[in-house]
Amino acid sequence: MKILADENMPYVQQLFADLGTIETVNGRMLTAEQVQHADVLLVRSVTQVNAQLLALNSQLKFVGSATIGTDHIDLDFLASRNIPFSNAPGCNATAVGEFAFIAMLELAQRFNSPLKGKVVGIVGAGNTGTAVAKCLEAYGIEVLLCDPLLQQSGDGREFVSLDVLIARADIISLHVPITKQGEHKTWYLFDEQRLNSLKQNTWLLNCCRGEVIDNRALIKFKQQRDDVKVVLDVWEGEPNPMAELVPYIEFCTPHIAGYSLEGKARGTYMLYQQLAKVLNIKADKQMDSLLPSLWSEQVSVAEMCNERALLQLARFVYDLRDDDELFRKQFLNPQGFDQMRKNHTHRREFSALKVGNTGQTDVNWLSNLGFSGVEL
Repeated sequence: MKILADENMPYVQQLFADLGTIETVNGRMLTAEQVQHADVLLVRSVTQVNAQLLALNSQLKFVGSATIGTDHIDLDFLASRNIPFSNAPGCNATAVGEFAFIAMLELAQRFNSPLKGKVVGIVGAGNTGTAVAKCLEAYGIEVLLCDPLLQQSGDGREFVSLDVLIARADIISLHVPITKQGEHKTWYLFDEQRLNSLKQNTWLLNCCRGEVIDNRALIKFKQQRDDVKVVLDVWEGEPNPMAELVPYIEFCTPHIAGYSLEGKARGTYMLYQQLAKVLNIKADKQMDSLLPSLWSEQVSVAEMCNERALLQLARFVYDLRDDDELFRKQFLNPQGFDQMRKNHTHRREFSALKVGNTGQTDVNWLSNLGFSGVEL
């Protein structure tokens, strides 16, 4: 069996080598000729899987995407060919949630405006939006959720409209899939009109899809509204961000919010489990065996009441400033955006850091935030 896999997908060899011959490829440049003899296709969001890509293949048994979203997959076409498909919903939700939380802490430090006491609006309350809310609520931050589709589906959480969220929130974090049609389409959800409705000193974060914000409108808006601070992990026109937009953004990263070691391993592992089901074989490998051991760090939890100290602890796990600096240096280089993603030093999640308490302070909130081994 021939398994064709994106070269940037980790742990493919460890998980799939027993099932067939593995060939790794550049997912963004993948051609129909390369896919022609594949039995299994493993991709990420940079690969458009459609009739054109699969035109020469008549033997495909499984397509897997190690992503939350499926907007790069022609699901109807796969169904018409009876090709099983699986994605990995929630695989990197924790990573994205922690990325957004760390970005907020960084903004708080940069502008001497504490995160504690602010109201955060989360647009999109699926896996990643929920993960952001988990971090914020652990830290005692008031959270507003906006997700009309989940609200209509009977989700029992409390929701507000987008207009109410914009009016009340000090920080807005975007976590929606990209949809181009319908009553609740998200393409250019934040257009010129909606950007102009943001209240003074709002922080706006986008960790979902670049086109949820009209980037040209954002340039025009930021030229007039420096009070609004923006963090972008995703960009309209990826892998070619608008160069004139970058100077207006506080923290810039190349679509790597979900790039924790745990998140990427979890995505590949979920596809391994699904392929095993399709092939009717036992999935006998364990994800924990793929990951390095935990770190251990003794801290005085009493000091974590200080937001600067909490940021220092978060930076021990992931320092957002490093990726921002690299982005500004390299995004204009040929293939610079993709090279940064390919060569990204996979960060760990909070759970990889085992925190010991040297004081006698309540530590439940640190544990709820995701850190491991928090004990008195």
